[in-house]
Amino acid sequence: MGRRYRRLARLAAVSAVTAMTAAACSSITGGSTTTTGATGPSGNPVTIGISLPLTGQFQADGQATQNGYQLWASDVNAHGGLLGRPVKLVILDDKSDPGRTAKDYTTLITTDHVDLTAAPFSSLLTVSATQVTTKHGYVLPAGSAGAPAVYGLNSHYLFSTNVPVVNQMLPVVDWIRSLPLSQRPATAAYPMVDDPFADPPVQTAMKYLPALGVRTVYSQIYNASSSPAQLAKDAAAVANLHPQMVVLGSVDVPTVSTFINTFAKMNYNPKVFLAAAGPDQGQAFINAVGTGNAPGVMVPNGWYGAYPNALSHVMVQDYIAKFGGTASDINADVAEAYGAGQVLAAGVSGAGSLNNAKIAAWLHAHNVQTVTGPVRFAANGENLDAQSSALIFQWQPGQHFVQVLPPNTPGSVGLTYPKPGWGG
Repeated sequence: MGRRYRRLARLAAVSAVTAMTAAACSSITGGSTTTTGATGPSGNPVTIGISLPLTGQFQADGQATQNGYQLWASDVNAHGGLLGRPVKLVILDDKSDPGRTAKDYTTLITTDHVDLTAAPFSSLLTVSATQVTTKHGYVLPAGSAGAPAVYGLNSHYLFSTNVPVVNQMLPVVDWIRSLPLSQRPATAAYPMVDDPFADPPVQTAMKYLPALGVRTVYSQIYNASSSPAQLAKDAAAVANLHPQMVVLGSVDVPTVSTFINTFAKMNYNPKVFLAAAGPDQGQAFINAVGTGNAPGVMVPNGWYGAYPNALSHVMVQDYIAKFGGTASDINADVAEAYGAGQVLAAGVSGAGSLNNAKIAAWLHAHNVQTVTGPVRFAANGENLDAQSSALIFQWQPGQHFVQVLPPNTPGSVGLTYPKPGWGG
């Protein structure tokens, strides 16, 4: 506990947070607080079962999510554990396969007999996880599961902390609406990989943009297992139409890099390039597309290293102390997993029990503060306190990944438009 308060003191000195905010920071782990010098957690550990895509298509996100859960568990154990007992994570690799995700949670619950569970990365895998955990009456806090398919399960035991994906590209729609008609992109293409996370925000944009004078010239959903060669052909088909705006339904860096590299080879450069996921992966994205091809590319994201949230500032300090690097190196998946852990801890502390039914009842009746913002849950697990749309980030020259939309929002800087030409 003393270590946490020392960090909070540094934060207050640097950020000049108010006394009330500093008090809120004492709930960084989501559980109840202890006094400086208190005896650490003891007894049998509280086991938390998690299946993550540590290999396969989502491995970069899965590994970042694992870091977030591990950081949260480390902080919880440093501050008294859960109900005075140490936390132990039991993590399995689902290899980015929804079928394996379901098997993993079945194993964790029926064979390993874990006390609690937390969600994997992605809506696709969380759907499979939720079906199993709901069947067995286990609470499932989720940090990266905002697709309609997740909420459509109507699970009493699901608690999703993030922005519903269907709204994540609305700030770009609103920005285009603010432009004079002569400055708006005239045409748009909507290539999408078949995925419950990637497609809804693209389809929302495609719904609203034609009324703003942006004519649709291409819309296609690809098989999720399409090879890089096939994706390159799809990208070439888009480039041949020369749309002024491309809104890509992507789930990973390879998909985005295939489109960007194909566009660059064909000397086709849209005014706007917006992807559902991939450009948020930091150095992995830069390595795949090259430093000269990143500027101007945009992506929705709900969190970043300088996110103006006192709890987040403390988590960032803890992350750097544990894993090294800088605030800008921290993947949003880390914060999302940490926030899911905070929800779980708050439920356990509030209910005073590891009984999942009691935890679920408490979470449905109370608000929780997390590193990604406040959460208040609907009956289907949706976060009712989430902002109606995500923040939009853009890569700008000098490898700067910055918040650009909504405008006049704390942290937002000027948007680069039109997108600069490809620079290799």
